[in-house]
Amino acid sequence: MVSYLSAHAQRVRRSPLKDIAAKRAGASTLTAAGWRIDMARQYLDAESEAALIEFGRTSDLEAEAEALFGAAIVNPSEGRPALHWALRSTSPLSGEAETVRQSVLPALQFARDVRSGKETTANGKVFTSIVHIGIGGSDFGPRLIADAFEDSAPAGMDLRFCANVDPLDLDRALAGLDPKETLVIGVSKSFGTEETLYNLARARTWLERALGEDAALHLALVTAAPEKAKAWLGGRDAHMFDMPLSVGGRFSLWSAASLACMIYLTADVFERILAGAEEMDRHTRDTPLATNVPMRLALLDYWNTSVLDDRMRVLLAYANRLRLLPTYLQQLEMESNGKSVGPDGAQVPVATAPALWGGEGSVGQHSYHQWLHQGSQAVPCEFILAPDTGRDSEGLAALAAHALAQAEVLANGRNLAEVLKEEPGLEDNVARQKVHAGGRASTFMMHKAFGPEAFGALVAMYEHRTYFAGKLWGLNPFDQWGVERGKTMAARLKPALTGDASATDPVTASLISALR
Repeated sequence: MVSYLSAHAQRVRRSPLKDIAAKRAGASTLTAAGWRIDMARQYLDAESEAALIEFGRTSDLEAEAEALFGAAIVNPSEGRPALHWALRSTSPLSGEAETVRQSVLPALQFARDVRSGKETTANGKVFTSIVHIGIGGSDFGPRLIADAFEDSAPAGMDLRFCANVDPLDLDRALAGLDPKETLVIGVSKSFGTEETLYNLARARTWLERALGEDAALHLALVTAAPEKAKAWLGGRDAHMFDMPLSVGGRFSLWSAASLACMIYLTADVFERILAGAEEMDRHTRDTPLATNVPMRLALLDYWNTSVLDDRMRVLLAYANRLRLLPTYLQQLEMESNGKSVGPDGAQVPVATAPALWGGEGSVGQHSYHQWLHQGSQAVPCEFILAPDTGRDSEGLAALAAHALAQAEVLANGRNLAEVLKEEPGLEDNVARQKVHAGGRASTFMMHKAFGPEAFGALVAMYEHRTYFAGKLWGLNPFDQWGVERGKTMAARLKPALTGDASATDPVTASLISALR
């Protein structure tokens, strides 16, 4: 950690957050792609904020943006650029970036053909249901998109998701569907993911029972390993779509990985999502550090986690459409930056990515908000207020009021004198239980006209924020060795469960014995 940041932190922590925020009200706001981000209720004053921005300059964040959008090698583990941003570009690019940009176009056309009836079932009928099979980055993004805008999906199409290797997950996804009218979409970048291949094999058998040799016509496979996919098909033809190697799984929702969403919501809606993301890309690429939203939020993440030692961040989405966003961002941020060793093999000397969790407002107010307000740990929160304009005005007003109130109480608290003034006559022990310590920092994000464009911009903003934060910590946000180790160990232990091998770890061995 830079020593001058620590000195600023010690000074700022001595001031009540309520007083800091009052001085910063209205003067600590950033905007991008229709989003307004207010950081008044963070432990930052003018001096510490200036020092943090200077830290961003010395860390070459603007050069890191140039590297990303210039298709430089920003993923040293695999010697690749990170070209997820190219998937949403409407302008021709060059080299590999243009190949990536083009890769999503066949999926969009296929989606249009399915919806128009040009692409039909083996019996010449229209598809009426889709089963999307994938896990991790091949599941979270498409599931988030479909859930966010399912009310705008044209009638006549049922979309189901399956991710878990637990057989019940696929059983639920297939329940009540007619295989003769169902398109099964399998998404696996490597086409070697155990859970996905297991579920795909079962789904293929389900199709074959009804369709025989024509079952492959009801399969669409999205992968960066087409030869593996063709081998799995056994020489039969199925619909195949590219998932570029230079697009990480958790950055792939803009690609053919979201084919199910393109069909379900229509290609036009999906293109609006891409357009919003492209607008955030332009902001990120062209805006100076001081007013660059993803860069400033990445610096805030470094400040809160590595300087102020806050090891968690809570995301509170006051938008029913974004109820799955915390789950999506857990993978994006914690898989990308949940590391403590950099690409050079050196231990990072500061705390890195915080644990991220949260949920939907105002639902969460009736569970974990009690802990946020009066628990023993003060955790920074992130509010996202993105109501649907045009819906019931009373509900929208209540939603906004709750979001604003929660942020205010978390920051300002309520002392004993205020409790007794508002509720005279309370017994002392009761009054003390109603005291709120306050001092809980938060960022408040809002959008006045939320829709597909705003959604795309928001997710792109979090992607860029994650990239810049990783660079500040000296990490590679595009690999995941911890995940890979778990997969390797599971493959070793599976034979032990069937009696064909034994576990070497004594605790694991005892657990397997109990299971068998």
